[in-house]
Amino acid sequence: MMAAAAMACRGYDDRVSEPYLRTRGVVVYPEDLDLGDWPERAAAAHLTTIALHHGSAPSHIVEYLKRDAGQRFLESCRRLGLEVEYEIHAMRELLPRTLFEKDPDLFRMTSGGVRTPDANLCVHSERALGIVAENALRLSEALKPTTGRHFFWGDDSAEWCRCPKCRPFSDSDQALILENHVAGALRRHDRHATLAHLAYANTIHPPVQVKPGPGIFLEIAPIHRRYDIPYSEQIEVQDGLEALDALLAVFPKDSAQALEYWLDMSRFSGWKRPVPAIPWKRDVFLADVRSYTSRGIRNITSFAAWIDAEYVANHHDLSFLQEYGDGLLGARR
Repeated sequence: MMAAAAMACRGYDDRVSEPYLRTRGVVVYPEDLDLGDWPERAAAAHLTTIALHHGSAPSHIVEYLKRDAGQRFLESCRRLGLEVEYEIHAMRELLPRTLFEKDPDLFRMTSGGVRTPDANLCVHSERALGIVAENALRLSEALKPTTGRHFFWGDDSAEWCRCPKCRPFSDSDQALILENHVAGALRRHDRHATLAHLAYANTIHPPVQVKPGPGIFLEIAPIHRRYDIPYSEQIEVQDGLEALDALLAVFPKDSAQALEYWLDMSRFSGWKRPVPAIPWKRDVFLADVRSYTSRGIRNITSFAAWIDAEYVANHHDLSFLQEYGDGLLGARR
């Protein structure tokens, strides 16, 4: 009786045999795993998935997983039944910047007509697409997600190409051109592989001229929204729910994922340490989950960056993690 009451208080309905949300996750940096029991805490909070993140260098995660700490993390996730994924701004290594000197046409052109290796690539360069696809396939073996879902994002908030061939295509269209090409390569190797289209910052609006190919799923990351009031009340922001609705008119709803920032202490601290205590608002979080599930979204995760050993030493309380997991577990459409 007490156990049933406790689960009811946490929003769990034991009459439903399978939770509505397939993915209930967190995204952390490898360094955050110095909080040695992250997998145990995630499992206790009913989460299904931990994803490792880096802002520009997949090789950083590859090297981490080779070390004893990385192997212990993977073994803990296997033992606890947690899925492991990798969500990375990967373009700097998928198309090495060192290639610019010999072949600048691989890289993007600025609006001023100058080729630059500062970010992304020219998606109308067949050679560039081929190099990225080849390196993505190699990386997919080094960082093999247990779910078959891959996240090889473009450079963080960076512009795409403005050459005469690319200029008619929005940043969202250019990202999808590349993703369709990479997804094709991944699926020739593994027919079940899928690849995220990241709708974020300058790609928050849906592509218009390019359609998602086989294996592409939507991931929306509304970084410009507020977290003191529900998402549904934010009607004049670049990445509000109207952007999500427009994206869901282009991408399949059933495979779509929301990548949120409810637990992201790097964002809440302005990417400066030491970090304050999390400004956790359970009512806002639950309202946001309803906004997503009411649209048919069945995969929700959140950055939980910088919730690490230092955070616990300074603030002690991680009860919000349990409330987060309980809220996702109890979500209904």
